[in-house]
Order: sequence, then structure tokens, then C-alpha cells
Amino acid sequence: MQQQIFNYLDKQAETAVSLQREMVAIPALGPENNGQGEALKAEFLLTYLKQLGLTDIRELPAEDSRVDGGRRPNLAAILPGSDPKQTLWIISHLDVVPPGESELWGTDPFRLHQDGDLIYGRGVEDNQHGLVASVLALQALLQTSAKPRCNLGLLFVADEETGNRYGLDFVFREHSDLFQPKDRFLVPDFGTPDSTLLEIAEKSLLWLRFTVAGRQCHGSTPDKGLNSLLIASELILRLRGLYDRFEASDDKFSPPWSTFEATKKEANVPNINTIPGKDIFYLDCRVLPRYDIQEVLQAARSLADEVAQKHGTEISIDIVHQESSPETPADAPLVTEIVQAVAEVYAVKAIPKGIGGGTVAAYPRKQGYPAAVWATLFGNAHQPNEYTSIHNMLNDAKVMTRLVL
Repeated sequence: MQQQIFNYLDKQAETAVSLQREMVAIPALGPENNGQGEALKAEFLLTYLKQLGLTDIRELPAEDSRVDGGRRPNLAAILPGSDPKQTLWIISHLDVVPPGESELWGTDPFRLHQDGDLIYGRGVEDNQHGLVASVLALQALLQTSAKPRCNLGLLFVADEETGNRYGLDFVFREHSDLFQPKDRFLVPDFGTPDSTLLEIAEKSLLWLRFTVAGRQCHGSTPDKGLNSLLIASELILRLRGLYDRFEASDDKFSPPWSTFEATKKEANVPNINTIPGKDIFYLDCRVLPRYDIQEVLQAARSLADEVAQKHGTEISIDIVHQESSPETPADAPLVTEIVQAVAEVYAVKAIPKGIGGGTVAAYPRKQGYPAAVWATLFGNAHQPNEYTSIHNMLNDAKVMTRLVL
């Protein structure tokens, strides 16, 4: 039966491309990115799954007045297995990020472009590669009349790119009855081209906003003001000291140390000849699980206070987002089965490791469920000319079917 399913998937390249083409043409952008959400994309998937003959499809909308229709879609599609008390959930997200500067793209980001085995377009990797692979896996099981040993559940969620409030966080808060104690979770939203990275742990995430108060004045009379940009720049350099303060390393992660990087900076004054009176910048912290995230916040606060005192001003710190979760044990049955399935399909050994990026795997882990992140990806999410491999989508679908047979 397994070989029959693999043979079926080998013939689904055109189906994979067609699914990707339809979804790329739907800019599923959240309202934070000036979009109207994921409703049209969810409608397309809902129609497609019904056409396959799947009967257990549950709509789990989250109220959001910022989008047309006032709801953000979440879908759960379930194929029954021999053990109705256990489900392998494969979680994909419906939303994408904006394309960015159009001149950096070689093709229209919202029109699929194919070049041999590669396809290009916004969202083809993040997260439509995993989404399409999971749909093809379910389709293969249906078309070959294979009976999985456990339920196969596909969970398509909204709002992953902008916080998960209307997506998986909402599903776990409001629809926890969907899940059972023996359930397991696969998130195909991160991976490497050689298929060997199997993510079982994530660093704690902390995003901080620093607001530096100064005193605005004319650029020719700096003595009459207090340059907030200069103070912010000094603080940014001082915050590099967090690397020394939290210097431990763990080879499970790549990179193996905690990271503390200044990223976004908001605009201050619109003209060159004015010294700014307020500056706002952000720090992205990815912290090894051994450290308490509150220690990082206190250390950042101490550095900000030192700089503020030096210049006779005030610097406030706000937490934009924080996230932490336990890890999935490397010897968990889910991890072992993924390693075996990857070896069978790709003839390589997947290695359980940790990453600095955050994924929705944190949500089931915090509820005590085993969760792993795996896919065969080139790692160009959010970049211009985003691309993925048709061949890898089909093989990832094989791995998914192997996990339930």
C-alpha cells in the first residue's frame, strides 16, 4: 500500500503546481499588512477538500472587525483512521507576508512562475509548500483507499505572520475539544534543502521597543537640544553587551548562542536640519531556554537606565511580543517516526535540533503535546523571488503519509 501511495504522489506534479498557482494569486495578507485576511484562500481550500470527498471539515472562524466579513478563517480537515483516539495534525498557515520592493522581483510575486522543478511567487515556500504537501498526502490516502492507523488532521490557520491571535492561539483557546491526549503535531514551516533538520526546540523570543526621549532643536544649534538619535545609537551599541551577559552556548541550536539584534527603527524627523526629540527602535532577542526571559529584560533595563542617566533623559521599554515553550524530547515516538520516514523517502538522517526562529509548534508544546517542525525547504521565506521545489513537495507528502501508515 505504501508503494502504491508513493507511485500516486509521483504523478501529482501538475496538481501541486495548480494548487500553488491558485493560492499565489490570492494575496492572503493580514490587516496589519494592509490586507483583508485569508478568507478567499480558505474558501478555495474548502471547496477543493470537499471535491476530494472529504466529509469531516470544520470551520473555526475568529472574529476580527478589521477585515471584510469580520472573521478570520481556520479550518480543520480530518481523515478518520483505525485509532479514532489519536490524530496526527499537520499545521499550515494561510497568510503570507507582503512582497516588499517590487523591483527586487524578477516576476510578478502574485502570479506563479515555473522554471523546471522550481516555482516562484509570494508564499510558495512560506507556507504553501507544507500546505500543498499535506493536501496531497491526504488526497493520496483518499484516492488509494488507504486506511491510516490514526486520524490525519490538516489544520489551516490564519494570522501566523502577525502574532497568531486569530489563528492557532485562538484555536487552542476556543476549540481545545478538537484535540485528544494522544495527538501529535507536525509543522512543515521550517527546514533545510537536504531534509536533515528536524526542529524539536525553539529559543525563547522577546521583542522590545525602546523609546528614547530627547529635545528637538535646529541642526545648527545642537547645544539647545538633546539628540535622541545619538542617545539611541549609544544604547544600541551598549545592548551588544547582552551577548557577554548571556554567553552560554548549546550545540542543539543554530546558532548555538542567544542573539540580541537591533532591527526596526521608526522615523523621527522628516527633514535633515532638525535634531530629533524622540527615537524609537526595536530589539529582537532569541534566548536559549536555560535563561529566564525576565533576566534579559532586567539586563536591558539596566543598560537603558545607565544611558538615560548619563544624558539626563528617559528611556522607556515596552514588550511587543514574548514567547517560550518546552522542547519535544529527542526520543519521543513522533521524532523517531519522522527520522525513519525521512530516511525511507530521502535516504538521509534527520537530526533533532533547535532553532532561533519561532513557529506555531510552541502552542501544542505548551499544552503538553509532542510537536516537531520539519520540511524540505530552501530557506527563502520573506525574500524576493521566493521559490520552492515541486519534487520536494511531492516527497514531503510521502513522508507525511508514512507517518500515518
